[in-house]
Amino acid sequence: MIMWRRPGTEKPSRLLARFVRGGRFVRNDRGTTLIEFGLLALPFFAIVAAILETAFVFLAANVLDGSLDYATRLLRTGQAQQATPSPYTITEYRAAMCDRLFGLFDCDKLKLRVHTVTSFATASVGYPLDPDTGDWVATELYKPGTGGDIVIAEAYYKWPTLVDLFSFNLSNDPDHTRLLASVRTFKNEPF
Repeated sequence: MIMWRRPGTEKPSRLLARFVRGGRFVRNDRGTTLIEFGLLALPFFAIVAAILETAFVFLAANVLDGSLDYATRLLRTGQAQQATPSPYTITEYRAAMCDRLFGLFDCDKLKLRVHTVTSFATASVGYPLDPDTGDWVATELYKPGTGGDIVIAEAYYKWPTLVDLFSFNLSNDPDHTRLLASVRTFKNEPF
């Protein structure tokens, strides 16, 4: 014979009582924020670090570009070639660039090449690093030319990268640096 009881009037069995007590543990949500933060902290901070490093690389590239703009103006107008008491050497040219780098770069590691070409059609630059080792292949050069000459001014810097997330990083050289380059081709004014 089956007896029916009204819902809520039956007594729980021992097994059911254990599930009910265990249910209190499952329903307890204290500390979930800490666990969720622990799970999400590493990806969050990795993304923040990657964003910051990308921003610094773009800032450094922009600063290098602006510095070369300023330095090439000195060449294009003849101020560097006609400076008194003597024309600029590569040391003074580097100092003129470093004045505009705002302390972001180690000026001793900045590689500069200034040379003339016969025409704009023949103007070209090569990759300044050995692709296998990341060592400098291009030598520094400073020949700014005279009035009316076509000049190529190049500035290179190996920017150190810090963040390496699962082989996704901003380095493009074997020594975990990123080559920053700025190049200008222009014709000197008649001076």
